[in-house]
Amino acid sequence: MADWTHRHARINGIAMHWVEQGEGPAIILCHGFPHIWLSWRHQIPVLAAAGWRVIAPDMRGMGQTEAPADHRLYDAPHIVGDLIGLLDHLGLDQAVFAGLDFGIFAIYDLAYLHPDRVRAVIALENPAYPDSPDKAPLVEAAEWAKEHFVHIDYFRPVGPADAALDAAPREFLRRVLYALSGDFHYLDVWKHPPGTAYLDALPEAPPLPWPWLSEWELEWYVADYARSGFTGGLNWYRAMDLRWAQRAAWRHAPTTRPFFFIGSENDVDLEAWHGDDPLGAIPRYHADVRRIEMLPRAGHLIQLERADEVSRLMVEFLGEL
Repeated sequence: MADWTHRHARINGIAMHWVEQGEGPAIILCHGFPHIWLSWRHQIPVLAAAGWRVIAPDMRGMGQTEAPADHRLYDAPHIVGDLIGLLDHLGLDQAVFAGLDFGIFAIYDLAYLHPDRVRAVIALENPAYPDSPDKAPLVEAAEWAKEHFVHIDYFRPVGPADAALDAAPREFLRRVLYALSGDFHYLDVWKHPPGTAYLDALPEAPPLPWPWLSEWELEWYVADYARSGFTGGLNWYRAMDLRWAQRAAWRHAPTTRPFFFIGSENDVDLEAWHGDDPLGAIPRYHADVRRIEMLPRAGHLIQLERADEVSRLMVEFLGEL
């Protein structure tokens, strides 16, 4: 921790926070929800020791980065603008970008719109956009939600989910992090009927510490979300249809930058949102596929659950550049 440098600046119209460590060529690590920069804590020192300048931002709406209340400010131009603005603020022509969940989707948008700013892409769990080109994701989630609980649809209305999660940040984070891990089958949450609150749909979680999460780590998440509230993170879901419509202009073209992928056998996104053969489809979405690696026994939180293996693979990928 002593080598982490916390930085703050006003970028692309919002107050942004990020953590840096190391010197050398840049790699920017982009998290999803409900995460903060700390989700990369295991990778940051390893990548820095390998000769990289590691930059881990709190993404728009989460952690210590400002959370605009209007979900329309989470569309593709705004989230790409955050990454371009960060590069410009740091005086970087380009960087390697690595991400998970909403973080990697923001990177894909950047790689399509500004490929010259992207040296390479390292994707965790999500090999492509998870939505259908023929149906908006919030429309699709609403159809599923007629049959059973779906968190995407639960988050869609402004107000109820925000209030419920803001009232119980520790309980929500503890349960959802456990549910997303390889220690639980996340899609069991879908067994609950329509109208179920997310906290009621999530499983009870065992007491901390877990093999991959300590009590102090959870408390760091809780402190940040207790301060910021969850609306910023939920707005990434509420803007899904906006980004889906904007992506129609480039959705069918492959990315052109060097592409590396790390997945896990128990990941909910690979199971539910990326078709019957997500790995086989990767060359359709990326023209320069360098390596595809799968790790056993891990769920969606792969950089925490299999921290050493993910760090090792990322260093190998970067060395191959």
